[in-house]
Amino acid sequence: MITGKNFIGNKTSSKGTITYKTFNPVLNKETPWAFKEATSDEINEAVSLAVEAFKEYKSCSGAKKAAFLNAIADEIEALGDSLIETYTAESGLPEGRAKGERGRTMGQLRAFATLLEEGSWVEAIIDTAQPERQPLPKPDIRKMQFPIGPVVVFGASNFPLAFSTAGGDTASALAAGCPVIVKSHPMHAATGELVSAAITKAAEKTGMPKGVFSNINSKGIKVGKQLVMHPKIKAVGFTGSIKGGTALYELASQRKEPIPVYAEMGSINPVIAFPSALMEKGDFWAKQYAGSITLGAGQFCTNPGLILGVKSDALTKFINTLGKEISQIEPTPMLHPNIHKAYKTGMETASSQAQTKEVAAYTGKANPNYGKAKVLTVDGNVFLNNTVLHQEVFGPYSIIVQCENDTELENVLNALEGQLTGTILGNAEELTQKSKIVDALKEKVGRLILNSVPTGVEVCPAMHHGGPFPATTDVKYTSVGVSAVKRWVRPVAYQNWPLELLPDALKNENPLQITRIVNGIYTDKKV
Repeated sequence: MITGKNFIGNKTSSKGTITYKTFNPVLNKETPWAFKEATSDEINEAVSLAVEAFKEYKSCSGAKKAAFLNAIADEIEALGDSLIETYTAESGLPEGRAKGERGRTMGQLRAFATLLEEGSWVEAIIDTAQPERQPLPKPDIRKMQFPIGPVVVFGASNFPLAFSTAGGDTASALAAGCPVIVKSHPMHAATGELVSAAITKAAEKTGMPKGVFSNINSKGIKVGKQLVMHPKIKAVGFTGSIKGGTALYELASQRKEPIPVYAEMGSINPVIAFPSALMEKGDFWAKQYAGSITLGAGQFCTNPGLILGVKSDALTKFINTLGKEISQIEPTPMLHPNIHKAYKTGMETASSQAQTKEVAAYTGKANPNYGKAKVLTVDGNVFLNNTVLHQEVFGPYSIIVQCENDTELENVLNALEGQLTGTILGNAEELTQKSKIVDALKEKVGRLILNSVPTGVEVCPAMHHGGPFPATTDVKYTSVGVSAVKRWVRPVAYQNWPLELLPDALKNENPLQITRIVNGIYTDKKV
């Protein structure tokens, strides 16, 4: 049941008087669900409860936190068709996408539960004392990671489940031992409330402290600002636009006590097409990239918004085939009229730039809020001198840059901002011969892809979903995979501490049986 209320510390609250509704982009009308804007009192209550919950939750065993995360996954699954129907109504995304994203969300939660059950993620390091060392004795020093405190997570517009209420930021923060306050995305608030109810039910079933999770509804930016500026909040997780992420980052840096903002933002995900790929499989790659550019109406952070190649007959043929494929792909609904409007504006701005040429555009009729695909092309020297063309256009759009030679292609890469991904289509011989280009790409991205499309992010321990600014605000961290837990912890070292008073992870007996670094050696043995 959708209540239109905020979930504060495992209970619903309805103090607000300002209401708003979500929107069905397929039907082009508001949904029947109304939501109340959170009040300052509700925000303060949520933070106060999170602070109190942290006192207990930070010391919960890995097994207990794992049970909580697994219970959340169970409760999300138990929502059944109501979650899928609400998701599709608010996002315009198809049922298959909704079910896939639900599975991914549950998989992330269970992956963090497995991480907690194993336990080595705390990175315990032990250097035992050397009292006889000369000229000075060496003290006993032991270090591990501890949770930082209450965290605010902003839901993402384009992933109502996997990057929102119970998504990767929330799952990783809860795994770390940090209470979470979610600022629900206004475009899918009903979906968020269903998931919030699942989380609160899981918290109650597993005996979690009141306030370990809260969900705050808000349409405007005022509530988000209040949450980020609250002195008891210790970090922020965000997935969205460069404008939004940068604003939160700047806001957090202005606090009396600055806090980290882990924002995953914009990316055009450059793709380099080497000659072998174009000559041997040009038509194949053209069809693959037509699908990737238009997948989900282009509303992925890994959408291939830039394709680079050196001028040749093979590149011309690839461009023509890509254009033919793109022009035949039926438009699909975008997430919201505002996102569709921003896409049209961005596309028109790019198309109006001097010396750009249209490769293809869908010219048929489309329903309101449906994104018509478009692909442009431009010469390398023009692209280098016009940074407007470097900007992300969020939707089914891409631009092909035709370079005179490898040197110009390398110069284009060097001129780009930071990106989430960089893809190369080619063979091993070209990777060796064109190592300068490969290295230039590596300097700009968080993930290097060979002979594939960038859309689709595997959730696994080795995944790195991050990159240099403005792809993210901190290049060292990922928002996907179990390494995401590292954003919400800080190291504490114990020097000459009584052995019996140390945390279990640092005790000589190693009661948790985890892998530790003891005097420079990885081991699960006792000290």
